[in-house]
Amino acid sequence: MTYKIILLLLKLFIPLITRLEVHGIENIPQSGSLIAVGNHIGVLEGPLAYYLLDRADIIMLIAKKHQRYALARWLVKHLNAVWVDRYNRDFNALRTILKRLQEGGVVVIAPEGTRSPDGTLQEGRDGASYLASKTGLPLLPEATIGTLDKNVKAHLLRLRRVPVIVSFGRPFTLPPIHGKDRHEALKQNTNEIMCHIAALLPYEYRGVYADNPRVQELLQD
Repeated sequence: MTYKIILLLLKLFIPLITRLEVHGIENIPQSGSLIAVGNHIGVLEGPLAYYLLDRADIIMLIAKKHQRYALARWLVKHLNAVWVDRYNRDFNALRTILKRLQEGGVVVIAPEGTRSPDGTLQEGRDGASYLASKTGLPLLPEATIGTLDKNVKAHLLRLRRVPVIVSFGRPFTLPPIHGKDRHEALKQNTNEIMCHIAALLPYEYRGVYADNPRVQELLQD
């Protein structure tokens, strides 16, 4: 019940504080297990994910460092989110995520692992590609512009709605990982994920992936 109330409040809250522009919403599957991957530049992206995905089986990953905040603990409990250790292999969190994906959930992951300090893409980590290799599930790429924390704060302090643009790409799958050189294969799959995200962003936001040849290939598809 609390989950439904929070989602209802978000449906009222998000349009109130943002001028939201959404592209590619038709690419969001309405059911079935899924791994949603996107850039991470501000805290507003969590509420936006619940608002836009509009599903009751979202698996949001929250860094354990936020456990010291009472509000964060309350939200994690009532939104069925998962605490995760960003700096070590968190097998307990992985088991929980895999179980819920088997039940048909959609996990939301920022492959960069933390918020970008300047709003551009940072180098991706292998967590999302590892999860994709374990499950074989499709990935939904997403890119957000306008949610940089200082930008959100500046607009709200002036009682202005925050201009936000969210773009969704077509779901895609990664090749299975076989053989001994799993580390290199994971790196290649991580690059593929990040390039799908980069292709949804303007050039100036693509960061370390701005001149990646794979981004250009995706843009020409």
